[in-house]
Amino acid sequence: MRSQSAPPYFCAVKMLGGWLDTTQAFLLEDSHAMITKIVIEKREPLASGHEFPVTGAYEKLVGKAYGEVDPKSPLNKILVNLDKAPRNKKGKVEYWTDIYILKPMDMNRGNGKIFYDAPNRGSKRILMFLSDAPESNDPGTLQHAGNGFLMRQGYTIVWSGWQGDLTPGENFLIMGVPAASNNGKEIIKTVRTEIVVTREGVMSQPLSADNRVMSYEAATTDKSQASLTVREKSYDSRAPVPSSEWEFASCKKDKDTGKIEMKPSTKDLCLLSGFKPGYIYEFIYPAKNPLVLGLGFAGVRDLISFLRYETKDGAGTPNPLAFGNDRTGIKRAYAWGRSQSGRFLRDLVYHGFNEDESHRQVFEAISPHAAGGGRLYLNYEFARPVTSSQQHTNQLDPELFPFAYSILKDPQTGKEDGILKRPKTDPYIVHTQTSTEYWQKRGALAHTDGKGKDIAAPDKARIYTIASAQHNTPFGSTPRKGNCQQLTNPMPIGDALRALIVTMDRWVNEGLPPPASQIPRVRDGTLVRADQKSNGFPKIPGVRYTGLYNRQLFLDYGPDLKRGIIDVHPPKQIKNGEYKILVPKVDADGNELAGIRLPTIRVPLATHTGWNLQHQGLAEDELCGLLGSYIPFSKTKEEREKSGDPRPSVEERYKDHADYIQKISREARAMIEERFLLPEDAERIIEEAKNDLLPRNLFNP
Repeated sequence: MRSQSAPPYFCAVKMLGGWLDTTQAFLLEDSHAMITKIVIEKREPLASGHEFPVTGAYEKLVGKAYGEVDPKSPLNKILVNLDKAPRNKKGKVEYWTDIYILKPMDMNRGNGKIFYDAPNRGSKRILMFLSDAPESNDPGTLQHAGNGFLMRQGYTIVWSGWQGDLTPGENFLIMGVPAASNNGKEIIKTVRTEIVVTREGVMSQPLSADNRVMSYEAATTDKSQASLTVREKSYDSRAPVPSSEWEFASCKKDKDTGKIEMKPSTKDLCLLSGFKPGYIYEFIYPAKNPLVLGLGFAGVRDLISFLRYETKDGAGTPNPLAFGNDRTGIKRAYAWGRSQSGRFLRDLVYHGFNEDESHRQVFEAISPHAAGGGRLYLNYEFARPVTSSQQHTNQLDPELFPFAYSILKDPQTGKEDGILKRPKTDPYIVHTQTSTEYWQKRGALAHTDGKGKDIAAPDKARIYTIASAQHNTPFGSTPRKGNCQQLTNPMPIGDALRALIVTMDRWVNEGLPPPASQIPRVRDGTLVRADQKSNGFPKIPGVRYTGLYNRQLFLDYGPDLKRGIIDVHPPKQIKNGEYKILVPKVDADGNELAGIRLPTIRVPLATHTGWNLQHQGLAEDELCGLLGSYIPFSKTKEEREKSGDPRPSVEERYKDHADYIQKISREARAMIEERFLLPEDAERIIEEAKNDLLPRNLFNP
């Protein structure tokens, strides 16, 4: 147990989102990084006290955690500009973070395990994807618990803010971090941002290119020190935009008079002619006051460590998960993150933050989902963790080697590195990804060497590809067109994710290894080049196949990249070099051959892909964000032959609806045996196949 608090100190530190009044915080004699104060601002029953099987009722706790980090600690020195952050009287750097907890009312009835959901740009995601719940940043009703999976398992679900540049709003979980300076003098560096809009009439955008995120303020409005270029597609040449056509300002056109209303701003860019939808505007300008965003790693480490191991905070307030004065109610901690937050977890482990400052393991296991081969643009000076490197947008933002969990030699630099390199504290890894990650997030680099060869995952890691799935498909999704050429892929994947979480838990607690990794591989011909001949994608009428993917070039960011400083804007390709990106091979229907094939793919009614293309007028034929395609089969042989579709029709595949149900049932049972489906989900899938309108309509005359 931590020592009791010392007298309060009296100072204040400027934080994102306001001033942290440290007269309210207490110091400990312990020199380790720590949580100094926990404040629970709201405590109420979840779902009006609904009793979940075995675990019983849950309650919701909402508040803030205040912490401090020692810049001199070897474990913290990796944090960029931590040594340049303001310090309190003990020489520590302070931060605060929002916290949100769903816990059993009676912790004795829970399973004694934290499941930490790393927020995605401040938003909660674990209930959506593991419990099939509707999206909510303030879950309070029984509907928000979805199918109750996590509650029925007995987990204490924890969220906290880790992204220190988020703006408040929409119940985002945010974090307060300080800005760095050179002994009080502003740090000024050149930065780069990309702006892409998807609708007509947009004249101004924040310099962050995202309204959810604070912009780095321009150090000067002298336009000769900034540049703006435009290109339609990511690999097009940049065309300069004359400085007379843009301003450091927010602006809009009056609907009645047509006059442009302009307000000078050091945090906004006004384009007098308006931004063309789909075009990439690259703005390079001198910015000031970088935030110490790497503190997000320390904040998560210290919060979870506190909830696991400490009974009181620095002010003597009890740990909300403690049983009493002698122990907490937590024996294990797992973490899950999706997309951006999955990359955050990979980076947290890579940078050594799965070890707390008492040298204890923080998470026994993590499950990054839809992270692909990427890490995060977080532990840098003037970082922009909101971005996601994709084929059309932010393609050059740093999501750099190492990509794999194994220690490998970097094809670009020749240096060896890997995400798992600290055996004493490395967690078990259950890495899941969809088809989209291979096209947009360099997913093959998670299990190849960057030169096109398979690699073995470490003993503590498993990698699972959900075949033919889209990056973002919550339960209940329906096909839609949006900005894409094809309907979007509606196949939910929560069924597989739940089964894998159960296997991960048994791996940690019982030593029972999960099933072998299920991924496309070079050696068996299921991981291939992206051209249509190699990939095998059928020539479907009305469907374009371009083989376009997000390349990973060998890039020069400048000599200080190791210190988290980017000096070359935009980064320059080195000798035309690039990592070899491969994609999953498909069958004659266009569905992927390798990975976890859900019943929807094993007994198909359509082609499902992880890629889609943008429609005309919006950088046509570039990849359409993180969306896949859904291309239904013809209902009859006559329809198929009339259209010229090479894929067999529904009537050619199945005798009738009963035959279809029988095949779905057989595959669902097989997946239970394979441990990729829970019995309850198999039963639901079979019932849906019986009752859903889509298959019923396909088979009815």
